[in-house]
Amino acid sequence: MADRFSSLRPDLAQWWCDQPMFFVATAPSGGDGHGQPLAQGLRHVPGPRRQPVAYLDLTGSGGRDIAHLRENGRVTLMACAFSGNPRISRIYGRGRVHGAGSPEFEALAPQFPDLPGKRAIIDIAVERVTTSCGYAVPLMDLVDDRERLLDWARAKGDDGVVEYRQKKNAVSIDGLPGIDA
Repeated sequence: MADRFSSLRPDLAQWWCDQPMFFVATAPSGGDGHGQPLAQGLRHVPGPRRQPVAYLDLTGSGGRDIAHLRENGRVTLMACAFSGNPRISRIYGRGRVHGAGSPEFEALAPQFPDLPGKRAIIDIAVERVTTSCGYAVPLMDLVDDRERLLDWARAKGDDGVVEYRQKKNAVSIDGLPGIDA
């Protein structure tokens, strides 16, 4: 039932783009870290049609994934089909953080929606892709996207978001360097 690939096939890339949500898992080196999956609040994954894969990272309450990626680069993305044919897919690779305003960020930014609070683009060199049946994944209906994070970033304004990142995202809960404001 499970399949393994060395790259993301075009049909599977389209499936990833069609999923309303994906999860990101990172962890620091060593056994005492606080790595855990995080739901990304984006409905689109515009980058999977190309190798490497990329996604837009928005300002939030922590900078754990960015800190872990800067420390060791390891990242796993997972998506589940909550409607239609059952499937689970994971993308394993090495991620690089391109902070907002960096030349790499600016080069990739046109592929993504222009959302308030954007803090980085995570660029992943794909090492392995897997799929499995997903037979136990429940059928669920997407009601709508939450706009709360975007509304929060709009209300803070660019300067307020930078100030927030300086206070809340500079160091991870593991004590690792996080995002540059």
